[in-house]
Amino acid sequence: MDHDIFLIVTAYNEAQQIGATLAGLAVAFPRSPVFLADDGSSDATAEIAGAAGVRVVRSERMIGKGGAATLAALAALRDAGVETRGHTAGQTSDTADDQGGDERRAIFVFCDGDLGESAAELSALARAVERGEADVAVAAFSRRLGGGLGLARGFARWAIRRRCGLITVAPISGQRALRESALSDVLPFAHGFGMELGMTIDAVRAGHRVVEIELDLSHRASGRTPAGFAHRAGQLADFVRAYLARGRLVSR
Repeated sequence: MDHDIFLIVTAYNEAQQIGATLAGLAVAFPRSPVFLADDGSSDATAEIAGAAGVRVVRSERMIGKGGAATLAALAALRDAGVETRGHTAGQTSDTADDQGGDERRAIFVFCDGDLGESAAELSALARAVERGEADVAVAAFSRRLGGGLGLARGFARWAIRRRCGLITVAPISGQRALRESALSDVLPFAHGFGMELGMTIDAVRAGHRVVEIELDLSHRASGRTPAGFAHRAGQLADFVRAYLARGRLVSR
């Protein structure tokens, strides 16, 4: 690829899968730097990633997926040579658009730590951005694995359509590729699991083209168990928070 690719892997206690995920990414992006957004894992996730040559951006306590990913994204932007002066979580990005912007030709690929070897499929997202087909390319899983009743996902679809008018199939997919300007415009990410919902709304409102691409991916899905339903309840709470924080769609 002609662009510089930076990989950001989000993880919490993914020691069993992180090695396979990193191996899959290495197949697709053999020379790209990898940043691990570790949300205070209590297992060996960070150690495994560090031993594989990954730059670990770790929170010593859980701050939520969005917070951990924001820290790693800022580190990746700095590594790409993007000015982030004055930008911390909770503030608006101060980008270097006046100093070259997209001429830096950087693409940032986000990946959940539980994808395993299927992470190799994510090169299709980066290619779509590189070819100018999207500013934000989102992976839609071609196969549904596990899951609950669909309430949280259904709310996320409704919330995105309500707030920015975009109809989505995979509103909460964590597998995304963004061009540099798009990433700068959506930082900081929404709290917790509201990260992807908020990212989509913010990207569309900033004028970026969001495109979904179906890929053959696999991940560890939560089942219809007490733990699974508790996880999805937490997701839904974060979705509602991100939705309310973004107000109504302004008429054009």
